[in-house]
Amino acid sequence: MKTIIRLLINAIAVLVISQILSGVHIDSYVTAIIVAIVLAVLNLFVKPLLVLFTLPATILTLGLFLLIINGLIIYLAGEFVSGFSLDGFWWAVLFSLLLSILQSILQSVLKDD
Repeated sequence: MKTIIRLLINAIAVLVISQILSGVHIDSYVTAIIVAIVLAVLNLFVKPLLVLFTLPATILTLGLFLLIINGLIIYLAGEFVSGFSLDGFWWAVLFSLLLSILQSILQSVLKDD
């Protein structure tokens, strides 16, 4: 049940950010849910490999390269999901930064202890 709630929170965050940023376009609510699912799958399988392969760059930049990796994951999701488009890679990086901030705020508000 927590996984479904997290996916819905992520879908809401994706919708909110797409309304804020002019370079991110989402067609419908269903597309936002699909984007949340695709992001979860990419973060589960692809992101650990990218982090492992780019570990020297991540250490050299003191972790800032993880923003680029997150942007790449968002950009990949934009390529996989029709109805979700980004105007460029830097929009994906900005989207990932705002998504991380909004997710942490929403999950801290909705935390059940």
